[in-house]
Amino acid sequence: MNFPTYWQTPADAAQFGESIRSWSEDPAGELWGFFAPGRPISAARAPGRLDVMGGIADYSGSLVLQMPTREATLAAIQRSDDARIRIVSFSAESAGPMRTVEMPVSWIAAFQDDYASAREWFEQRPQDSWAAYIAGVFLVMAKELGIVWQSGLRVLVESSVPEGKGVSSSAALEVAVMQAAVDLLDRPLDAEELARLCQVVENRVVGAPCGIMDQMTAALGRPGELLALLCQPATVQGFLPIPPGIHFWGIDSGIRHAVSGCDYTSVRIGAFMGYRILAELAGLASLGPGNAGVLQFADPQWNGYLAKLSVERFEREFAARMPLEIRGEDFIRRYGGLTDPVTRIDPQQVYAVRRPTAHPICEHARVRRFAELLPRAPEESAVHEMGQLMYGSHESYSACGLGSAGTDLLVEMVREAGPAAGLYGAKITGGGSGGTVAILGRSAGRAVATIAEAYRRQTGQGGYVFSGSSPGASLLGGIRV
Repeated sequence: MNFPTYWQTPADAAQFGESIRSWSEDPAGELWGFFAPGRPISAARAPGRLDVMGGIADYSGSLVLQMPTREATLAAIQRSDDARIRIVSFSAESAGPMRTVEMPVSWIAAFQDDYASAREWFEQRPQDSWAAYIAGVFLVMAKELGIVWQSGLRVLVESSVPEGKGVSSSAALEVAVMQAAVDLLDRPLDAEELARLCQVVENRVVGAPCGIMDQMTAALGRPGELLALLCQPATVQGFLPIPPGIHFWGIDSGIRHAVSGCDYTSVRIGAFMGYRILAELAGLASLGPGNAGVLQFADPQWNGYLAKLSVERFEREFAARMPLEIRGEDFIRRYGGLTDPVTRIDPQQVYAVRRPTAHPICEHARVRRFAELLPRAPEESAVHEMGQLMYGSHESYSACGLGSAGTDLLVEMVREAGPAAGLYGAKITGGGSGGTVAILGRSAGRAVATIAEAYRRQTGQGGYVFSGSSPGASLLGGIRV
């Protein structure tokens, strides 16, 4: 397996190449004959991400701080002559069965101009829905880049990024597959554009209304640094080195998280309802509905992003005029619709508005302060304030309805252990409603492990500890097996 020399290659990538060779050479193995001998195989690796600060505020234009995880997804792709796409996926951490999906390569052309129908195709086949993240990559590359897929494809995926834990297993999968695909085609693609296209896969083919921070971290993340991404829509402001002695961990609560879940979607809709109401209160001129009926406004103040509104102005001029909640049909009748292209209002659902609107405004301020403090983190006062900002973010998630008993328990256990144990802050991550809790500490690996074990004993679930980081896919590039 040949690697670029400008970045240290993670051990799992080297092992993946060796595994492919051994699997292909074992007549008794399940993958015997999957890859044709003597034909090029392109592979790539993309990490998950630990959401240190920012989280769901990404879709409202907030600054976010993200760390790539040590755990990663690896994907290998080879052309075939049988005009079929065969996908095999298995977990590097589990002895569970392989998952397989097979479809004609003509599937891509059939849905190339209709993402919604592709999404429905997978919704009608729930046992194969996991493959939407992979087949969707080829579909989006065809539509957005003009790639013509004529030959068949063999796709093998191995992942150590746990699913449903809020560490972006989906983005790691999309980015690894697309990075391997562009290498197979020998068609270089800018890392930021690759991340944007992977977000299209998740939004339009999978149907999960995520922001872009997950894909950007999987593509661009650097080990030992936090990606500072301003989501307006996706400007890399830099990479913040984590000071010596300062560490970030994650503990899995054991409560499965899904970005496509109704809580996340409802909070996102509530935030965009808030922006629509703000637009009217501020007297912004409507430009009418655009593509697919999405509303547009002439907005030189905020450019459509709640995060550009200061906390002070929101509280002074708008907070008290924002409804606590509103029924979908009443909102549609009064305001017409949203500026969000990836969600739809349920007329019969009641949506919280004020708190989902306030969250990204306040979170952006918290994240900016956190980024200012990080270089000073060896100072006790700085790391203490960073921890308080994390606790504030966690409480704001809960106020939006995105908390859970398990994540609340983990955060409280960290708070109780406190600075005496080297622990300063903790928060729920990603889309919330379960998943992983991020923890800030000073050389506190043993304390984190103790909390994880105590949590596992008390609840009977979770307790996996995320520790360490690794490079994003663009740093390694495509890997030829």
